[in-house]
Amino acid sequence: MTPDQKNLVTATVSTLREHGVALTTHFYRRLFEHNPELKNVFNMGNQQNGKQQTALAMAVLAYAENIEDPSVLVHAVTKIGHKHVSLDIRPEYYAIVGRHLIASIGEVLGEAATPELLDAWATAYGELAGLMSGLESGLYQHAANQEGGWTGWRPFTVKQRVAESAEITSFYLYPNDGGRVADFQPGQYVSLRLFLPELNLFQPRQYSLSSAPNGEYYRISVKKEAGNPKHPDGMISNRLHDFVAEGGIVELAAPAGDFTLATDKPTPVVLVSGGVGQTPLMSMLEHLVTKESSREVVWVHGSRNCQVHAFREPVAQLAAKYDNVQQHIFYDTLAPGPEREGHYEGIVDLPSLSGGTLLPEADYYICGPAPFIRKQVQDLAALGVPRAAIHFEEFGPATLSV
Repeated sequence: MTPDQKNLVTATVSTLREHGVALTTHFYRRLFEHNPELKNVFNMGNQQNGKQQTALAMAVLAYAENIEDPSVLVHAVTKIGHKHVSLDIRPEYYAIVGRHLIASIGEVLGEAATPELLDAWATAYGELAGLMSGLESGLYQHAANQEGGWTGWRPFTVKQRVAESAEITSFYLYPNDGGRVADFQPGQYVSLRLFLPELNLFQPRQYSLSSAPNGEYYRISVKKEAGNPKHPDGMISNRLHDFVAEGGIVELAAPAGDFTLATDKPTPVVLVSGGVGQTPLMSMLEHLVTKESSREVVWVHGSRNCQVHAFREPVAQLAAKYDNVQQHIFYDTLAPGPEREGHYEGIVDLPSLSGGTLLPEADYYICGPAPFIRKQVQDLAALGVPRAAIHFEEFGPATLSV
């Protein structure tokens, strides 16, 4: 990009801050009108609730704000690249998206969208698309080259369903071809695709892998998402619970994601989760105990009550079996009865834990709803934990800034 083109992109920052969501909403409407086949790629639930439009608006704004030094966006670009690979996004999609994005800028800004401005944004988008395509090519190659690896969509059979709580069920998924499944890094996810007759579309969703790598099967643990007047029921989560029985077939993309346990470090690990956010952390915990790691592990989890608390007994058994594993459980309301050690009433509150629970030099892995993550990150920062030691994963489109 020329200096003048960068200046033109930077000049749109204030407009993007004020009207970014209007722009991206127009973009998606245009995209799906002209290329309805892409509805099979995008999460239409996140289109309905507006999360995808907000996430894209934030991404476009961040790119414009950092056009002079896009290297500061490496982490965000890597996260998006993993998501794209999990959805089998291919380079040819970028041309389609770019055409509609530039057209949308022109249609939304009207007379303010001069030919020079549109040309500057087209150049900026082309550079970003080239960066993303190169990153994703490497991820595809890695997925295909490892034992049991693949690209695209691969059919899997549900061989076992296990109710982990009143809301969460685990699905044990084995490849239909009888082959191995690729190992993954604890904390990663898979994309799962089902056909929804009511929409006449394939719909993909990402689910964290909730067990340690084993080479034979993948386990996902899915919460049945009840809707409300503002947000519909979970399209795929409800279909999995209600219609996909043992013996049912689903399609998976290869494991992806950059929220992963640093397996090469000897330092302590603190795993902090809220609700179904514990699923990627279960994979981390199981990996550590399977490998008989000597690292100190602290498990901190918050749930509404014991009925909806998944993996309650398995984690308690691990804490009882391994001296280097301790657990702390927070419930909104404690059930009447004798006090249980390590159980607390209220929301997860890390500063209230003492006695060596928050370990020096530990890495903290956090997963849960956005407000939950924000609170934990802020509390840890106030306790003096370095930002580099705090890792978090937000389910769904990335809208969280902490």
